[in-house]
Amino acid sequence: MASVTFQEVTRSFAPGERPAVDRLDLEVQDGEFLVVVGPSGCGKSTSLRMLAGLEPVTSGRVLIDGVDVTGRRARDRDVAMVFQSYALYPNMTAGENMAFALKNLGVSKADISTRVAEAARVLQLEDLLDRKPAKMSGGQRQRVAMGRAIVRDPKVFCMDEPLSNLDAKLRVSTRAEIANLQKRLGTTTVYVTHDQTEAMTMGDRVAVLRAGQLQQIGSPTELYERPVNTFVAGFIGSPSINLIDSVPVRDGRAVLTDSLQIPVPGAAGRAADRVTVGIRPEGADVVGAGAGNPGDAGRLPVRVARVERLGSETFAFVDPVGLVAGSTGRADHLVFRLDKRLDVREGSELVLTVHSAEVLVFDAAGSALS
Repeated sequence: MASVTFQEVTRSFAPGERPAVDRLDLEVQDGEFLVVVGPSGCGKSTSLRMLAGLEPVTSGRVLIDGVDVTGRRARDRDVAMVFQSYALYPNMTAGENMAFALKNLGVSKADISTRVAEAARVLQLEDLLDRKPAKMSGGQRQRVAMGRAIVRDPKVFCMDEPLSNLDAKLRVSTRAEIANLQKRLGTTTVYVTHDQTEAMTMGDRVAVLRAGQLQQIGSPTELYERPVNTFVAGFIGSPSINLIDSVPVRDGRAVLTDSLQIPVPGAAGRAADRVTVGIRPEGADVVGAGAGNPGDAGRLPVRVARVERLGSETFAFVDPVGLVAGSTGRADHLVFRLDKRLDVREGSELVLTVHSAEVLVFDAAGSALS
């Protein structure tokens, strides 16, 4: 096990272009499971590849256990990589794939047999060791790829979107297996994904990247409840947070409608300011079905544009009625999670009570106000 440190790490592919990774400062603690998440092209896989030694560093340093490995070859870093595409040798059995790297390192046959058997037991692959990849399912191939990394007993695991090729149901079960396996092994793990659900359910901490720059790092709860800006607020959470821009501030309150006014931190007595207000989809109830809570911020009249019933819950896509002039929602409609037992129909009008705990306020630049 080991710690991992990125010190102002930059990776540029061409002079004059925006860096793929821009002065990344990040520390992964010994034994931690850190998930790096962000949209396509944000630099998350490039960061992982620089850690593994598969991508050169333009400037800055990468340290493993306090040792600068920036100029070292991949084979000299004691890092094991799990790729998105499995990268198994099709002419080898599962056991041979898992043993291949150990053979190249000159490990004895007895030790190889012991390590492969132990990894197979942990990953429930005992019955598949003599089977070639073409005869395996996607989930089984992914477990073999994991086993190939485990047998090396590395200081650090690097996982580059290992579940993206699996179907939805298999992704859910496999991500639980990976998280549990990491806890058992205690190996420092850096896991890259574009799926914020994976990030929230698997990581001890989550690092959010955007355009090559680190936006925020923290526990899943911290990122969800205290995002530093509108990008993190909008990226973390499904469905996404409702963001309403250009909301006027009067007497220290953001005025969305006559009946819904949100206190703005640090804005008391100011006027003519405009802020962005974010309301989580679970942040409101229909009046008469959960109204009257002590934390209510006010009431929001809405007209229902669309209803999605998922069995366990209902999502109502709505248009606010009486929104103050100039305020605009970023999406076509606001979305709220409602009790599945409510008879909500398209075209109907509702009054929602908005809960203060589920409301966030950001300044005109998109930074959180607190």
